[in-house]
Amino acid sequence: MPKKSTIQVEKVNEHIVSWLKTYANNVKVNGFVVGISGGVDSAVTSTLCAQTGLTTLCIEMPIHQAQNQVSRGREHIEQLMKRFPNVSRAEADLTPIYESFKTEMPVGESDTKYHLSLANTRARLRMTTLYYFAGIHGLLVAGTGNKVEDFGVGFYTKYGDGGVDLSPIADLMKSDVYALGSYLKIPNSIQNAAPTDGLFGDNRTDEDQLGASYDELEWAMLEDEKGSKSEDFTGREKEAYDIYKRLNFLNQHKMNPIPVCEVPNALK
Repeated sequence: MPKKSTIQVEKVNEHIVSWLKTYANNVKVNGFVVGISGGVDSAVTSTLCAQTGLTTLCIEMPIHQAQNQVSRGREHIEQLMKRFPNVSRAEADLTPIYESFKTEMPVGESDTKYHLSLANTRARLRMTTLYYFAGIHGLLVAGTGNKVEDFGVGFYTKYGDGGVDLSPIADLMKSDVYALGSYLKIPNSIQNAAPTDGLFGDNRTDEDQLGASYDELEWAMLEDEKGSKSEDFTGREKEAYDIYKRLNFLNQHKMNPIPVCEVPNALK
């Protein structure tokens, strides 16, 4: 189970809901669109959006999705629609589009980079879909990334699930998201499920991909913020810390602004 969070869940919930509503009203949009994955991050994000009273459109976007992920997502959406009249749903089966895309691309069945590129393609197809729905309904795309993913290890796809209009939970650690999920009565099937991005069409979890659990990465992120060094630790702590530092370094290109070549005025 996730480590215990210390946030004041009721006040944090109220703060984020108020922030979402204020932002949407200031930019004069009708509400939010959220991609539902069957995981706790998207469940919490969509519930926060629903509490604003503004239109909250939950989108399912299966691409060869595991049935347990689909069923968890649908359970959450059905529960949310019963609780909030401003919540609606839509489904876009992207499997045929994904398969069509693959037929036009070079193949490399045994190549790890090939499989990773296809996984990222799934995320980018979903981003395109969310912005399509956002455009026709006058909505903002709400991101579902937490702090460890977005600013710790960069565990997201650039211009995929990283392509959003605003990020309601990106200042919350994974343990904080679970605490909010419990407070918001997210279905137990979601709270108890092993986190997965579902981009590879198999049963691999986030921990399988990252090499460390969210508890370990959260600990490492906090230690790094305190100025700790790899040599301060031994055993599994050192392993987890080194995993965090390696991923944080490798994924800076996602977390930093896009480099711009500034041309000197003398050359203009």
